[in-house]
Amino acid sequence: MRLLFLGDVVGRSGRTAVISRLPGLRTAWGLDFVVVNGENASQGAGLTGDHAKELLAAGADCLTLGDHAFDQKDMLSFIEAEPRILRPLNFSKVAPGRGFKVFEATQGRKVLVTQALGQVFMKRPFDDPFSALETVLKQHTLGGVVQAAIVDFHAEATSEKMGVGHWCDGMASLVVGTHTHVPTGDTMILAKGTAYQSDAGMCGDYDSVIGMEKLEPLRRFVTGMPKGRFEPAGGEATLSGVYVETDDRTGLATRVRMIRVGGRLQEALP
Repeated sequence: MRLLFLGDVVGRSGRTAVISRLPGLRTAWGLDFVVVNGENASQGAGLTGDHAKELLAAGADCLTLGDHAFDQKDMLSFIEAEPRILRPLNFSKVAPGRGFKVFEATQGRKVLVTQALGQVFMKRPFDDPFSALETVLKQHTLGGVVQAAIVDFHAEATSEKMGVGHWCDGMASLVVGTHTHVPTGDTMILAKGTAYQSDAGMCGDYDSVIGMEKLEPLRRFVTGMPKGRFEPAGGEATLSGVYVETDDRTGLATRVRMIRVGGRLQEALP
């Protein structure tokens, strides 16, 4: 299969880029399944139901969230009615929605998607992501129950992300980090066949501070004092993510490429 994962969508700029470009990319690259992390798509914090509908209509097969999963309060109810949206697997036990799901891709092939939150440097303690992911992946064996498995690991520390990548190696087609909004240069296939990148980057305006207009973050860095709320930057967005080709028989990666399309970053295509 040909899989595409797009990193955190940030604000209107990121939404516009995904909505305008993804339909063409699905056709041009012959994509079988697309996952988009949408947790910053609405005003830079969370995802509304209306914005989720737009991203799904543009060609996303699944939307993942993150630590801002329910910043937009309508998601508390919307996620229950929309099975294509996933919140973190190890979020609060009383949180609505689900942390994993098996989807149907082209030709009836099955794709597992799951997401977990990291524990290192995160503002709130979350349940152990390693055991949570291992349980789900072992229940959905590659090349058997599913033909592909995608893990979105939403975390701060690259060390923890790399740890999860190696922990899941051989059990997932792709382990990709989200949350920091900066694409990393370590795109590779691990020893047992799992594609990996520490962070997919964001779908947002890179003339910014991780997707936000520069003035307020700089003020806080320099003075230590907030004056206003963060606002998403509104310039042309770069679509950042990871492209993976997999073997249906094993579910493992045969090819992986960093993706960057549009905006300020240097282009990177499959």
